[in-house]
Amino acid sequence: MILSMTVFCGFHFSWGFWAHKRINRLAVFRLPYEMQFFYKKNIDYLTENATNPDRRRYAVIGEAERHYIDLDTYGDSALQMLPASWPDAVRKMGEDSLRKHGIVPWYVQTAAYQLTEAFKTKDAKRILRISADLGHYIADAHVPLHTTRNYNGQLTRQEGIHAFWESRLPELFAADYELWIGEAEYVERIQEKIWRTVEASHLASDSVFLFEKQLSASFDPAKKYSYELRNNVLTRSYSREFSAKYHQMLNGQVERRMKASIKMVGDVWYTCWVNAGQPDLGDTVKFSFDENDKKDEAAEQQSWIRKLLHIRTEADD
Repeated sequence: MILSMTVFCGFHFSWGFWAHKRINRLAVFRLPYEMQFFYKKNIDYLTENATNPDRRRYAVIGEAERHYIDLDTYGDSALQMLPASWPDAVRKMGEDSLRKHGIVPWYVQTAAYQLTEAFKTKDAKRILRISADLGHYIADAHVPLHTTRNYNGQLTRQEGIHAFWESRLPELFAADYELWIGEAEYVERIQEKIWRTVEASHLASDSVFLFEKQLSASFDPAKKYSYELRNNVLTRSYSREFSAKYHQMLNGQVERRMKASIKMVGDVWYTCWVNAGQPDLGDTVKFSFDENDKKDEAAEQQSWIRKLLHIRTEADD
């Protein structure tokens, strides 16, 4: 575990580990009682495993493209020309091309279908694992920088803006966010909802870049960054003063996207349960991950780390 913390602190994760965990955790409290008793019993699992897709993305082939979509690659009419369903998109664009530029709106639909099927069979383990992952992908779709090929400001000399917006700002200011939304609501068309979400995220991306550039032009360069000890590593970050002014310029944007993430995660979990016929989850109340499950999960995470670092096992020659 020490190794994994050391490894991952150097990468920029979507929403940041803290925010992803918070989004999944708060979504649980929006569920109706018929679901909540099961989800609340397993809330620690749903919280801690909200970050699994990010841990996998650098080690598992096919994972990275599930987190984003570069809409600007397709031109100004991307939302009009891209088919909303995956089969139609593959027929029109080709699977390799789609995966190259990100597939998050299509993969959210796939994961929602998988969760519905897991509810139908009352497979508690699968329900929890898919719910945790699905919460992550939905949250990623709410991040403006997950909808553009300039995802880290590398095309506009604003490198580092990705982690700044989705990690640094929530860590500094989310304690003051009002994140309670109310009870979960049924989503009539998940396909339509996820595409509207991606569109809203993309429309917000212009201000993400513009305000940072404007503030940088007027801010003392010597005070823009500071050094803080994080996980026993001295890390260069945007200073608290610069962060506060940028956060103020965004005028609640980060809070709105985080709040919308919590709402949609809870709504989609609930919708999948309803679409499965509202199965009685009473049979799952005694479920808990046994020692074999825990060992398998630990082995899987170690496998991700080995693949990431190209570390061979003891048995390798």
